[in-house]
Amino acid sequence: MSGALLPLAVAGPLLASGAAIAAGRHRAVVRALVLGTTAAVLVFSGWLLVATSDGSVLTARLGGWPPGIAIVFAADTFSALMLAVTSLTTLACLAFAAVAGDDRHPLYGPLALVLTTGVYGAFLTADLFNLFVLIEVMLVPSYALLTLTGGRRRVPAGRLYLVYNLLASTVFLGGLAMLYGAAGTVNLGELAGAAQDSPQVALAGAVVLVAMAAKASVVPLHGWLPRTYPEASPAITALFSGLLSKVGLYVIIRIYSVLYDGDQRFLWVLTAAALVTMVVGVLGAVGEQGMRSVLSFHIVSQIGYVLLGLALFTHAGLTAAVFYLVQYILVKAALLLCAGVVETTYGSGRLKDVGGLSSREPLLTAVFVVAALSLAGLPPLSGFVAKFTLIRAAALDGAYLAVGVATVVSLLTLLSMTKIWSMVFAGPTVLPATAATTTAGSGSGDGGGSRGGDGGGGGPAGGGRDDGPRARTVLVLPAAFLALFSVLLGIGAEPLLTWADTAGAGLVDPSGWVREVTGR
Repeated sequence: MSGALLPLAVAGPLLASGAAIAAGRHRAVVRALVLGTTAAVLVFSGWLLVATSDGSVLTARLGGWPPGIAIVFAADTFSALMLAVTSLTTLACLAFAAVAGDDRHPLYGPLALVLTTGVYGAFLTADLFNLFVLIEVMLVPSYALLTLTGGRRRVPAGRLYLVYNLLASTVFLGGLAMLYGAAGTVNLGELAGAAQDSPQVALAGAVVLVAMAAKASVVPLHGWLPRTYPEASPAITALFSGLLSKVGLYVIIRIYSVLYDGDQRFLWVLTAAALVTMVVGVLGAVGEQGMRSVLSFHIVSQIGYVLLGLALFTHAGLTAAVFYLVQYILVKAALLLCAGVVETTYGSGRLKDVGGLSSREPLLTAVFVVAALSLAGLPPLSGFVAKFTLIRAAALDGAYLAVGVATVVSLLTLLSMTKIWSMVFAGPTVLPATAATTTAGSGSGDGGGSRGGDGGGGGPAGGGRDDGPRARTVLVLPAAFLALFSVLLGIGAEPLLTWADTAGAGLVDPSGWVREVTGR
């Protein structure tokens, strides 16, 4: 495949968003454009995986300018994997939004396409200033999507989300200015290894990494995420979980691999950030009282696991980080869509409002159990393979403190998943007072209902109650589709492990990526 096709992953969704706006209120046409474009990107990412599976790097230089000036897009196995998993997750989340009716607003589909334009471009660009532009392309529609849908507190949450991310973007831009002043370029290939030779470049790169850590929700820069994600609609929360913070993680991994060339002097900082993020995130989850609030804190905790693989900066550690990141995106989105099914059907996601769903919703229960056990790292699911490979890599590197922390955090993760199980799925049937009048699939009610004090629909209506709505099967299918991958990637982990191994090798030694990007 020619690298000249890489810009299509960015241009396609952007052009489709314009067509979706032109379609106006013809919802069927808009849905077809949105889902069709996302499916096309998924197919394209599959071809990229095949083309880069041997370690090859595909590049495209826009505008016909010579190397060093041209806007460069580059795809290796790592970026191809990220393109594939994010487009797959986006497809499931947009399908859920269509079934739940969350996409009723005529701008919902076009905004989602613009959002993915920024995400896909961030995975493919090899220029840090273009990365900044693409992240801003991602930020604007994400703010609009957060405030268009959700509960009563979506506007204050959107304000916090916007202000925090604009601040992080300002820091990022400042870091880029420092980097350009010190090195004379922001082409990442041209900057390869520069942080090891120049303290000024290392400092500028650190500013950029701090900005990306804020966008990735690394502790202590994490507080915005659990305060904003649960206030959006369930489909948007799941979409954000699979896309936004993962762009930050991807950029951190790529920059440290190329700009710092895995500099051993600073790995202790990454290790400390990883372990603290894991612990703080899981402890926050244990104390929450809403399904999406618990799961939002787990987004933070699981980011720590990925950072740990980077902090090891060994082939085994980076392989584990890539595998973990890919499977975790799918599992987390599946869990958030399960929470969305509960909120959409029963009008509330507070743990004390809903109970006994295992007898009423057998398919939803099965999907939740599979995804929850995978998140906790139990065999034979993908989460077990991911945590086993990561802990093994840490043990091989002699990082026994990290091994202990990762194991304890996994147990606490299982505890918080058990909390959701015991209160929402097990025991006698308990439904919110509004559930009797809630139509399955009619919308998410109060999108903030997943947080402790913002439920949509009052207190429990009493145990043993068997009337009220039930979730439509078609509403559960997107979550089931994603959870199925956890089973497949657990039992048949070899293909993804092979791709992750190739990606890890390319991160430990990025010389091939650098050579293709710089053209020399």
